[in-house]
Amino acid sequence: MKPIGFWFAHLHQALESSFDRVLATEGLTRRHWQILNTIDSGASPDEALSPFGEVRETSSDLRTRGWIDNDGALTASGQEMFLRLKTKVGEFRSRATEGISDDEYRMTVGVLERMAANLARE
Repeated sequence: MKPIGFWFAHLHQALESSFDRVLATEGLTRRHWQILNTIDSGASPDEALSPFGEVRETSSDLRTRGWIDNDGALTASGQEMFLRLKTKVGEFRSRATEGISDDEYRMTVGVLERMAANLARE
């Protein structure tokens, strides 16, 4: 049996590359998705995504595409793209968790949270 670190790293890489391929079909990146999803939730991308780096360049790209307005809200075409992406992201998540019950998923996330908390105390 391989250790959890192996499976964590392997899964992380598989999730990243698979998710990137899903978004690339639309000519987008993870950051595009994060900004559209954040705006749809009613939050400010600048605040919500600040721990992950700068969002200005990608926000500017979304404005150029006509998907967000100057006030930072989704336009009609932006909402349409967001809904199309949301469907694709949902399908991706379903493929990634196929054969895993909601209880198994919650338990796995809980274990990973506890492991991270244990190491954060050091």
